[in-house]
Amino acid sequence: MLEGSILQKLYTAHQGTDRPLNLGVYYKNTLVALCHALEDFILNTKSSPLVISAFQQGKWYLEEADRYGEIANQARKIAIMAAPDSSFHEHPTGKRDNVDLVSLDAATDSVAQEWHLMICSPSYTAMVLCQELSEKDYGRNGQPKHDLERKFYGFWTFEPKLVQETIQLAINHIGNYNSPLEKELQQHFTEITEQFGKVETENTGVVVSQVVDYLQDSQAELLNQEQASIDQQNSYLPQSQDLDDNLLSNEMQAFLRMAQLIDQADINNPMAAAEVTALAETMGQVLDIPAWQQKRLRLASLLHRLVATLGSTAEKEEDHKTAPACDLIPSVEALRAMPQMSAIARLITHQTENWDGSGKPGQLAHDQIPLESRILSIVSYFQHRVNELRMNEKSLDQETTLNQAYSECQEQANTRFDPKLVEALGLLVMGLQQGMTLETAQPKIAAGMWLLDNQDNEQLITNQ
Repeated sequence: MLEGSILQKLYTAHQGTDRPLNLGVYYKNTLVALCHALEDFILNTKSSPLVISAFQQGKWYLEEADRYGEIANQARKIAIMAAPDSSFHEHPTGKRDNVDLVSLDAATDSVAQEWHLMICSPSYTAMVLCQELSEKDYGRNGQPKHDLERKFYGFWTFEPKLVQETIQLAINHIGNYNSPLEKELQQHFTEITEQFGKVETENTGVVVSQVVDYLQDSQAELLNQEQASIDQQNSYLPQSQDLDDNLLSNEMQAFLRMAQLIDQADINNPMAAAEVTALAETMGQVLDIPAWQQKRLRLASLLHRLVATLGSTAEKEEDHKTAPACDLIPSVEALRAMPQMSAIARLITHQTENWDGSGKPGQLAHDQIPLESRILSIVSYFQHRVNELRMNEKSLDQETTLNQAYSECQEQANTRFDPKLVEALGLLVMGLQQGMTLETAQPKIAAGMWLLDNQDNEQLITNQ
């Protein structure tokens, strides 16, 4: 990691803290898709954000200059950093009143090796923060011959505190080149952060869908290029599978980040996804379900709140015997669009079914409801009630709290919950009362492929 770079400063600041950064590796085509999705979100929102970007070289900025001209119509202020070339300052976008170009010293400034997009408005934040691998990082094969195979390491996020912290670093860096611009950016930034949380927040679920759409479009384009390469009998993209895997990993990251945002926004239950996942995995072990089913239960648990937050359950007359995997919740359609996630979408959709068939969206009953959906139903209810009792009934001790939440689950056995799962939950509660602890660590989102591999993909698709 280059000394003095924005990524290095942020990474160092978080070393040894409870919020260390988890960096991933991204190919150029992945970063283009991510940035275009986040930039499009600027154009489709009501807010006027502060935008700071780093393009490495002026020529990369010029490829996007027309696009940034459109963004300038919506943004409050845009600052663009890049090592200049002969036409860096000539494009009309750079002459806009609310656009400033910052010429980096490529010989001494490590930020000239970084690719950044930072967006901060009173209603949402977003960021891509990456640094290109050095020649040494690429190893024996050296730097790639094809532009799409260039690699970067870093991360992307919607987390407000992290984005705001990074923007402050970027403003300070710009001050090394242009002190008046630094003061102007600082004023805009201060005004925005003072308003943050006081206005209606943007639906970041929309930008997640846009991210997935762009990544899938990039995958389709990659497939076309690969086919063209085969037709021409050349090796245009020798690492096309790696590029495709990187895109898939980031589609998964998009949903995991959205789930993380949902928890962060819920001040009353900010650990819901992690705790439900821990409970579900433990119940899966009690039931001795196979490894492939454990893996998809874990992923479904991490994403289980997407249904309630991003969409609403719509009623629809349908014969659940002939169509048990009904399309009833629009919020999971983006998940369904990924073949590797179609089973997960189904599990999340049907977590609101009832054992007796009175639930929604499909009015499935008994074993027609996927086992993982039944597990999610009971452990998410149990986690919610335990958390609620801890907050509202502070006089209750741990044993009483667990007993009361479990008693409520027992009362709903054979109606809402699978009676066998109620019994399994009883064993889990006994373990917790006797000192058993559950691992509730947040997933390392930057390493999205840990949840899927080829063998498990087949299981996810065929065992639904």
